[in-house]
Amino acid sequence: MYIEQLALTNYRNISTAEIAFDPEVNVFIGENAQGKTNFMEAAYVLGMAKSHRTPRDKELIKWDESYAKIEGDIQKKNGNISMKLVISEQGKKARLNQLEQKKLSTYLGALNVVMFAPEDLNLVKGSPQVRRRFLDMEIGQVSPIYMHHLSTYVKILKQRNQLLKKLQRSNGDMLTLDVLTEQLSKAAAHLTEKRFAFVRLLQELAAPVHAGITEQRESLTVTYAPSLKVSEHEELATLEKEYMERFEAMREKEIERGTTLIGPHRDDLLFYVNEKEVQTYGSQGQQRTAALSVKLAELELIRQEVGEYPILLLDDVLSELDDSRQSHLLNTIQGKVQTFVTTTSVEGIDHETIQRASMFAVHQGTIMKMR
Repeated sequence: MYIEQLALTNYRNISTAEIAFDPEVNVFIGENAQGKTNFMEAAYVLGMAKSHRTPRDKELIKWDESYAKIEGDIQKKNGNISMKLVISEQGKKARLNQLEQKKLSTYLGALNVVMFAPEDLNLVKGSPQVRRRFLDMEIGQVSPIYMHHLSTYVKILKQRNQLLKKLQRSNGDMLTLDVLTEQLSKAAAHLTEKRFAFVRLLQELAAPVHAGITEQRESLTVTYAPSLKVSEHEELATLEKEYMERFEAMREKEIERGTTLIGPHRDDLLFYVNEKEVQTYGSQGQQRTAALSVKLAELELIRQEVGEYPILLLDDVLSELDDSRQSHLLNTIQGKVQTFVTTTSVEGIDHETIQRASMFAVHQGTIMKMR
């Protein structure tokens, strides 16, 4: 799949823009704070219906305007799709081929995107929250039902935590706690099952990529670490039962703390290089190689799941990689994946993928094609 054309209105510092893209590589060149990342982010938001930079949709709307609009023509193997996302204080409205989507879950998946930005190098060494967000965003792209279960889980978790705080102070409604715990256990079991399956496939794809980058000197293992100690081979009903039993055993402690102490909101993703945990014991180079391997594996994982490669967004990340990692990345995408690159300069990037790319100059929110 690839984006043929993108049109923006009132998006961050961009008043209006309409750009046709090369199906292979497109490079945005400009000084910092001119808007090149905003173009990149708009492509991401069109596909994911949320930003990778901020949870506050209001920030996506140009100052003193009431809405932002992103429109895209997407070429897929089964034909062309038009996408439209309008963001306002009232929320988001999404359309596919002019048809309004009542739920964002029916919109997600029409355009698959993989973002690789400098902050993604924190995937390995950052907080567990960063890795949980990675799992949720990437699984959600290929499994709309996962997003449904995640939304249900987050809503019930909030209600349950509010009730646990009330129970801290006085005798409350234990029957409601039982009902919420049962509902939370069901949603948690669905998320845990899907995360296990996703991480297993991610591991299978990332390991050979990592071996290639390191010239077979290092082996990478990626494992899912749920807060409930369960096996990935357990069936859904068993997972649900085990969550119920664990919540029952922890009831007094959770009431005492006023919060839910286990569940997918406390899970983690662990990375091992040569059987040593790279978050703690790995060098910065090893951490970056692990993060790059996972991102490249993600491209192949999405291709396997949906039948074609996603769009790849490289936001100011080439300058963060040394020559060998940079070359491996560019060799991998060459001729296969529509790629968008932001950079302040292409000097020093000697790879033919960049030399043959379409170039765009970005200045104060406007974009001009250079070649």
